[in-house]
Amino acid sequence: MSEVVVIGLGQLGRVFAGGLLRAGCSVVPVNRGDDLFTVAHAHPDPALVLVAVAESDLHRVLAAMPGTWRPRVALIQNELLPRDWEKYHYTDPTVISVWFEKKKGTDARPLIASPVAGPGAALLVRALAAIDLPAREVSAGDALLFELVRKNVYILTTNLAGLKTGGTVSQLWAQHEGFARQVANDVMDIQDVLTGRQNDRDALIAGMLEAFDGDPDHGCTGRSAPARLAHAIGHADEFGLAVPTLRALAG
Repeated sequence: MSEVVVIGLGQLGRVFAGGLLRAGCSVVPVNRGDDLFTVAHAHPDPALVLVAVAESDLHRVLAAMPGTWRPRVALIQNELLPRDWEKYHYTDPTVISVWFEKKKGTDARPLIASPVAGPGAALLVRALAAIDLPAREVSAGDALLFELVRKNVYILTTNLAGLKTGGTVSQLWAQHEGFARQVANDVMDIQDVLTGRQNDRDALIAGMLEAFDGDPDHGCTGRSAPARLAHAIGHADEFGLAVPTLRALAG
């Protein structure tokens, strides 16, 4: 039986743990405050080490990861880019761009199939399929990078535009398309500098709209939107980007 370590048992961590159990894996939970090296000593050879902590805790966990686990790491966070794991010298992690929503007291609901790349991709696809959540394998490199940027454009455009418009994603595009495109262009300016390349903006907008169609009634703005705006402007300041629409939103 494959053994999978799951670090972080919040909403998403529990979904993945349930899928892995249903797929026949043995799950080793790691909660906040548990010593990673103690657990790694007891479980030195897992098939996968799924890092399911919040975005704000990711860098702390990546820096503290035991060496025996590093080749098995899988990442699921939002606003994730290669620079986040390369900083800590991870070379080929499993990475999934999660396109399902899980809120307290409700079942996980998919928007579109979640793309996953890396050594553990097949296992994660199988685990999610076991709980009726669609996922698909993509290649590492350019295909994965596009999927990560696409998710970032979706999250940031809807969250940040929604600070002004409110409403759902379908309403955002139907009633405020021009404004949404301005926000998306500022977001894509930031994604370009963070990835060190000019990303295909038409393809990213098309990918965002596919997700809109997957859940037209998805609300634009959540509790994290103000923090995401501050984070985005921090990146813009770091790289000297104008991002006028985002700055106007920040007031």
